[in-house]
Amino acid sequence: MASFIEDIIEADLQSGREKEIVTRFPPEPNGYLHIGHAKAICLNVAMAKKYNGKCNLRFDDTNPVKEEEEYVQSIIEDARWLGWEGDIYFASDYFEVMFEAAVRLIKKGKAYVDDVTPEKMREMRGTLTEAGKNSPNRDRPIEESLRLFEDMRAGKVADGALVLRAKIDMASPNINMRDPIIYRVVHARHHRQGDKWCVYPMYDLAHPLEDAVENISHSICTLEFEDHRPLYDWVLNECGMFPHPPHQYEFARLNLERTIMSKRYLKKLVDEGFVSGWDDPRMPTIAGLRRRGYTPSSIRTFCERIGVAKANSEVEAGQLESCIREELNAAAPRAMAVLDPLELVLDNVPDDYEETLDFEICPFDENAGTRAITLTKHIYIEKSDFAVVPPPKYKRLTVDGTVRLKSGYIIRCTGYEGTPDAPVRVHAEIIEGTRSGQDNSGIKVKGVIHWVNDRSASAVVRLYDHLLIAENKDADFSERLNRQSLIEKEARVETYLADAQRGASFQFLRQGYFCRDAKENGLVFNRIVGLKDAYNKK
Repeated sequence: MASFIEDIIEADLQSGREKEIVTRFPPEPNGYLHIGHAKAICLNVAMAKKYNGKCNLRFDDTNPVKEEEEYVQSIIEDARWLGWEGDIYFASDYFEVMFEAAVRLIKKGKAYVDDVTPEKMREMRGTLTEAGKNSPNRDRPIEESLRLFEDMRAGKVADGALVLRAKIDMASPNINMRDPIIYRVVHARHHRQGDKWCVYPMYDLAHPLEDAVENISHSICTLEFEDHRPLYDWVLNECGMFPHPPHQYEFARLNLERTIMSKRYLKKLVDEGFVSGWDDPRMPTIAGLRRRGYTPSSIRTFCERIGVAKANSEVEAGQLESCIREELNAAAPRAMAVLDPLELVLDNVPDDYEETLDFEICPFDENAGTRAITLTKHIYIEKSDFAVVPPPKYKRLTVDGTVRLKSGYIIRCTGYEGTPDAPVRVHAEIIEGTRSGQDNSGIKVKGVIHWVNDRSASAVVRLYDHLLIAENKDADFSERLNRQSLIEKEARVETYLADAQRGASFQFLRQGYFCRDAKENGLVFNRIVGLKDAYNKK
């Protein structure tokens, strides 16, 4: 089903209002991109591709205090990883155009320089039910505003001492139209322009001008900018510099449950050391999701499934998890890893016993085939797969009980060492004639457990949870931080996994989907997502 954005674009093409579709993704380089930005990237890229147009990546770098080159490079990398291809632009390259536009507004009597303090300006702005009050400088002579604006550019004015305001309507029901600030003084070094500028345009002036310079046909924004659209149109109409001005359209932003979607708060997590960095696998950043093991295709699928709406809502995290789970279930190689190892000894085989077994690589890939695994006298199983006093409906190994070793034999437990509450070693015997694929014994077992042999590799396995707890949704995010969002296990994994490429993904049988960490030097596996798909079941 086509989205309302597609309906608008098709109507514009049919009417002849637009000849070429040009969209843009305009992040501010003041942090790393997160899953919310992915929706905007995917939407703008999809519209450009569908209508044989192009999508620009434009950095809205008009605030030198918060912007860094590190963020620029990370955004480029993340956008390309998600599938964006195109030209890169910087709003700072248009500063001369923006300054010229501001001068035009002053000369037309549509802008004035003001020295009212921020506190007084807020007080005079009015409320949703009361009109604002005019600044005493609103009727300042044009020549005086021009001179003061040049002084601002020349570095003769301190930060905050003067601003340039649009002259619109202090009684407008839309507070954004009540003489908004469109230029301010900031003495800070810019990551691209250096110290060339000390006056910077505000977003509401810069945004429409940037779109117009790049000949954007459809400026697609999130809903918080809907009330700014009249100002967007006012700037373009009053500047009169562009014969075919762009138009702005709004869609609902992505809100994901138990997920922090504010770059300011995400930066706080990084700065205060709650996470290891912007690419911590718990972070909802694109870099974090990539390191966690998510794929570009799974994120694009997620964005397609949630669709493009006109009203904000919160999306269940299970929808995102379901997309990567489906993809990996179909293609990820299977492997065995024991997260809480308990030694098991097969007493009825020689000390040097080893037997090669066939292990199915991926049941949903008919071309995957099998690989060899080796069963030895000493193996490791999960502690939870053995119980001296089993709970009701327990289907794993108990004293005198039987289970099947995955791809191997049925074994019978003959005893254990240690205490009932803390066994340290389990003893068992292979039941002859029960090898997988060759079993004619007729013995039925209720459980199949995974295992690794004594040649297995040691690995760190990281189990991740949401950064926010589910309770107290109205509380500040710092009060909702999940202190158990990362659990590390000293695990045993197949030697096969020791040679896994960084970033490679696997299904650990009965455990979930994991990928080898792309950053750590040692053998570290991140859990991407568990096996159970509660969202699809719902």
